[in-house]
Amino acid sequence: MSKFTAGTRLSRELQLPMPSKATPVDAFRLARRRWLAGERIDIGALAVELKVSRATLFRWVGSRELLLAEILWSLCDPTLQRADSGLRLRGAARIARVCERVIRAILDFAPLRRFIAQDPEYALRLLTSKASPVQARTIAALRGWLATEVEHGELELPIAIETMAYLIVRLGESFIYAETISGQTVKVADAAVAIELLLSGKVGRTRA
Repeated sequence: MSKFTAGTRLSRELQLPMPSKATPVDAFRLARRRWLAGERIDIGALAVELKVSRATLFRWVGSRELLLAEILWSLCDPTLQRADSGLRLRGAARIARVCERVIRAILDFAPLRRFIAQDPEYALRLLTSKASPVQARTIAALRGWLATEVEHGELELPIAIETMAYLIVRLGESFIYAETISGQTVKVADAAVAIELLLSGKVGRTRA
C-alpha cells in the first residue's frame, strides 16, 4: 500500500457494502473509492447508487469540486502526519526533511499522478489554489511545524511565519508538479536543500 493513504483500517471500511439508508459519510466513502479506482466522480451516478436525490447529495458534499478536494485532503492529511514522525533532527533540517518526505510520498502515489495526467489544469486548481481547501490546510500544517521549532528555540525565522509557511508550500508544489507545469525533471533531494536555505535567512548584499 502506498504511503499516501489513510491507513489499512480505513481501506477496509471503504470496502464495506452500502447500508440501506445512506449518510454523508457513505457518500464520501463511495466517492473516495471511485476516485482511487481511477473513475470519474459523477454526482448523478453517486446519487443513484446511494439511492438519494441529487439535491440531497449536493447538500451533503457542497459540489463536485469540494467533494474532490475533501478526498484529496483525506489522503494528504495522514501523509503530513506520518512525515513528521520518527525524526531526530531539529530546526531547519527537520522542516526540510519533513517536506522532502511529503514530496516523495505524493510523487509515489499512482492515483494522484493519474488524476493529474487526466486533466492537469483542473487537478492543479484543486490542489494548489484557493478554489479548494487543500493548499490552505497544507500551509496551516506547515505553520504548525514551524511554530514548534520556533517555540523550542531551534529556529529563528527571517520573515513572518505565515509568509514562510506559504513560501515553503509553494516551493514544494513547484517540485511536485514540475513535470506537469514545465516539463522539467527535478530531484526531490534538491527540494530539501532549497527549503533549508530558505529557512536559514542567508541573503547576499543587494546592489545599489
